[in-house]
Amino acid sequence: MNKSPVQVAIAILYQENKFLMQLRDNIPTILYPGYWGLFGGHIEAGETPDVTVQREVLEEIAYKLPPTFAEFGTYPDEGVIRHVFHAPLEVEIEQLVLNEGWDMGLLRPEDIHKGRCYSPIAVQERPLGPVHQRILLDFMKKHF
Repeated sequence: MNKSPVQVAIAILYQENKFLMQLRDNIPTILYPGYWGLFGGHIEAGETPDVTVQREVLEEIAYKLPPTFAEFGTYPDEGVIRHVFHAPLEVEIEQLVLNEGWDMGLLRPEDIHKGRCYSPIAVQERPLGPVHQRILLDFMKKHF
């Protein structure tokens, strides 16, 4: 019997041509441990993707998405269906509270293309999650 794919909603948050990303916890049991990824999470029963992304971003970094947030696209694979939204980050990064993850940062387009970014907390360059890199490359092609 085939298991249904997990559904998640994630956010591309951008400011001055940079993208806010989370350095995921370095826990071997999670997907992409120690990789840079986009903020977001699992869609709960009865939730729509747009409600999920608002809830997850608020929980993870204490940021209320602006009313202008919009859907970017859907990225399905064998195990996960990712509903991707985008919005400007309208506050300084210092105003955010990282409640989930190891680090966060505003990554430059060069970091996205390279697929790696330095983390002052990890004290090393860490890779981007491959699917998150692909989503951001698609987004930059379309919007930047």
